[in-house]
Amino acid sequence: IVPIVMAGVLGIYGLIVAVIITQSISTPAYDGTTTYSLYTSYAHLAAGLCCGCSCLAAGGTIGVIGDVGVQCFGLKASGGKRAWITGEGANPADAGADAGDMNVANTQEASNKLYVGLLIMLIFAEALALYGLIVALILSQSTYSCSE
Repeated sequence: IVPIVMAGVLGIYGLIVAVIITQSISTPAYDGTTTYSLYTSYAHLAAGLCCGCSCLAAGGTIGVIGDVGVQCFGLKASGGKRAWITGEGANPADAGADAGDMNVANTQEASNKLYVGLLIMLIFAEALALYGLIVALILSQSTYSCSE
């Protein structure tokens, strides 16, 4: 459930940037003149792209880490037999002579080490998006006001 929550946070990053950019867009006057310059619009485009691309990269990374984490926990829980992929170990009577070679210690400490390692990788993947959010916030504050 941790990768799902972390992926949801990425959407919130985009929402934050969108609200900040929307608040700084000014409406044109009745005569058609505007104070929203081309410089400001490109800065806002760059802010949105920076946040979006970094969240896309972080989301892909979080998805891969979550997938591998689920497979590793499944492999640990099944004692090293990949029954969900190949059917190996589905019937204990069909076990060959080398069936004991993949005897994985199913201890609480080993599971905790795996979980902590996955969580650290997820945090570093989330940091990619956080850096993108910080740069997007800096870019969105770059403005130039048109005047007559």
